[in-house]
Formats: sequence, structure tokens, C-alpha cells
Amino acid sequence: MSTEVRKVHFLSLGCPKNRIDTETMLASLPGARYTMTPEADEADVVVVNTCAFVESAKKESVDAILDMARLKEKGRIGQLVVTGCLAQRYPDELARELPEVDHFVGTNDLGLVTEILDGRTQSRVLVGNPDRRDFDWEAPRYNSVEGGHSAWLKIAEGCSNTCAFCIIPTLRGPQRSRSIESILREARMLAAQGVVELNLVAQDLTAYGYDLTPRLNLTALLEPLAQVDGIRWIRLLYAYPRSFPKGLVDLMASEPRIVPYLDMPLQHISDPVLKLMKRGSTSDTIRRRVAELREKVPGLVLRTTFISGFPGETDADHRQLVDFVQEARFERLGVFAYSREEGTPAHDLPNQVSAAVKARRLDEIMYVQRDISRAHNEALMDREVDVLVERPSAESDLVMVGRTAQQAPEIDGVTYIGLSDAVRPGAIVRAVVTQVTDYDLAVEPLE
Repeated sequence: MSTEVRKVHFLSLGCPKNRIDTETMLASLPGARYTMTPEADEADVVVVNTCAFVESAKKESVDAILDMARLKEKGRIGQLVVTGCLAQRYPDELARELPEVDHFVGTNDLGLVTEILDGRTQSRVLVGNPDRRDFDWEAPRYNSVEGGHSAWLKIAEGCSNTCAFCIIPTLRGPQRSRSIESILREARMLAAQGVVELNLVAQDLTAYGYDLTPRLNLTALLEPLAQVDGIRWIRLLYAYPRSFPKGLVDLMASEPRIVPYLDMPLQHISDPVLKLMKRGSTSDTIRRRVAELREKVPGLVLRTTFISGFPGETDADHRQLVDFVQEARFERLGVFAYSREEGTPAHDLPNQVSAAVKARRLDEIMYVQRDISRAHNEALMDREVDVLVERPSAESDLVMVGRTAQQAPEIDGVTYIGLSDAVRPGAIVRAVVTQVTDYDLAVEPLE
């Protein structure tokens, strides 16, 4: 084994859950033999952690691999490793079409990356069964969120839902929840490193613990998690609307460390489309869930996502969705054009919607949402908010960049705050909103 220190560049694509996998790989590399570099063309080794959720994500991943392959052909990098969902989904095809790539590693085999880089594993394709349950939750983590005061925390791997459009169960396997003790250990470790905000993620957050023996739930996890010293904000992302555990909404309303923010992907509101999607919910249950949350959680910010142009979606279905967006007035909203993915039940459904119609419908929804987002921000003018300060602004030495509790990291907008002695990275500062745009805020700290 060589004693030369090697430079490694990691490129992480896709969702925060994938980002955590990248952080685990980063932490697994011995510091005495490896050093990280932010520039790919300065690296001895490049690791591309890929996404394959929808067609656009697959294209982004393939383009990134090809960019790195060109650098390798020019002799700018020595070794190229491709990991994650794309490798899990198409191992043989990628190995055949991309001879420049030295190794392909699947979603449940990321612990082999260190062995690959150390030369202890020579196999080119290392893609095992994603259903494997011996998942190493105790592996070290490197927090890659800029500033180091916020962190993603994965509480379960995989998904046991059967949504017709989704390939994730095939790529990640069924749900495997962590124990509460394991999650608390990681939370305490992150707090000791200066983290004040935990962003909880899973494929289906509200199904947490249902697969454990004895069965647990998200409420039972959040109660002790909110007591971890040093943690000020806990944010919940990717909550499935169908099944909220008992006591969750009341706890969100009463526990000050759980910020009034919930990411709850709804996908659609038309009953025929929801049935085709196999979502297990109806327009009535969705409306009742939204109304319950609005009523019980003061100041709640709801983020959701919808799919536009699902097979069989009619103009009337689309109009129902637009009307619902106007009615529900979600503070944060995203829309995906339906992506026809092989291996999913929806791939073979009749009445596929054309790309042009999908794009038009998506644009119409986002046009409506832009006005809603602007109105929400304008309602914050002259109001006091708490801001988590994260980093200096790239535009001015006199301004810092942070987020309010209403803004999730790297997903929503940001908040610009004037520099002062109290405004330092990691501080949560009381401030007043002075300017707004469609998605961002500017504030002045209070004395």
C-alpha cells in the first residue's frame, strides 16, 4: 500500500439523503492517507455519487461522469469511481458504456469505497442487494453543510411504499429505521461539533419506526431528540401525508425546538390521479391533513411537491391541482414533470401525457405559486424573525447570509443580515425584516 497522500474530490448529486451517503464516504477516508480537494482537476481520485430518481437526475449524473471521464482521458485525474443510485440501477450498462470509470459501487456498498481507494478491492462492479438490512448506522459522518452549524440527519433508509411513479424502493430497498439510541448518539455528536439545527430526512419520515420491534414512531423519537443539549432547531422533511403517528401534530405545536416547518410531498389532489399513483390517500384526506396542521401549528410553513403530467391526467385534473394550489397557499412548493421510469408501474400506463403538455402545466402551477410565495414574504415585512447565521456573503464584507426557521437549507431562499458583533456563524439572531423578494429576505438585527 502506497504511503503517498492522495487528493480526493467528491461530487454529490441528488437529494440530501444522497448527500449523507457522500458525507459517510468522506468520513471513512483516513486523514493520514487522503486529503480532500474542491477542484476535480487537482484530484488523484474523483468519486461521483449519483442520483437516478427521474430522467433529469439521470442526465445530470451521466453528464457529470462524462465530464470527469474527459479529465481522466487528459491525465488530469488518476482514478474515477461512480457510486449511488445510478450505479445501483444500471451497473452492467454503465460498465459497458463507460470504460473510463474504474469502479461502480451500489447504494448499499458504499463502505467499500475506502477499500477500493486503498487497493484492497479490485472488482470493477460492486453492486449488491439494496434490500440488505445490515446497514451501518454507526459509521462516522463528515458534515458538509457550509458553516457546519446545520446538518442533515437520516433516520431511516429505503421505502416500503408502492407509489406507481417511484423507483426508490428498487434502488434503496424497503424501509429500515434506525434505533432511537443510534439517532440520539449522532445528534449529540453533531451538537458537540457546533451544529444547532438538525434537518431530519428519510424516504418516508412519518413511517419511521413502523418496521422496528417493538414498533416505534416519529413522536417517540422527537421527544428525546428535542432534549439534546445544543440543538436549537429540528426540521422535518419528507413526511408522507397518509399516516401521521399519534401525537405528532400536538408535539410540533408545543415543542419550541421543532420549527413550524413541514415538507409533505402530496404529488396531486385529483382522486383519479392519486389512485393511479397508488398514493393511498384521497383529496379529502389531504385537505383534512392540511387543515389540521394549519389549525394546530401556529405559524406553520408547509412545503410540498406535485407531479405534473402523470399518465391519465386530464385538463380537468390539472385544473383541480391549480385550484388547490391557489386554495392551500403553500409557502413553499415545487413541481416535477412526470418522468417515465422503466421498472415502475406507471411506465406502462396508457394515456401518457406529451412533454409539451407536461411543461405547460408545470409552468402554469409555478406561475401561480410565484405570486403566493411573494405574498407570503411581503406579509413578513417589518416583522421580527429569528435568523440562523451561516456564512459571509460573497457580495459584501458587511453582510452575512443565514436562514429563518421558514427556510430549509439549500432548498428554500436565504436571508441577508447586516454584520454586527452578535451576527456570527452559528448564532441565532433576532432581527426585523426590511426587504423581500419572491424567495429571499433582508433583515436588520435588533439591539
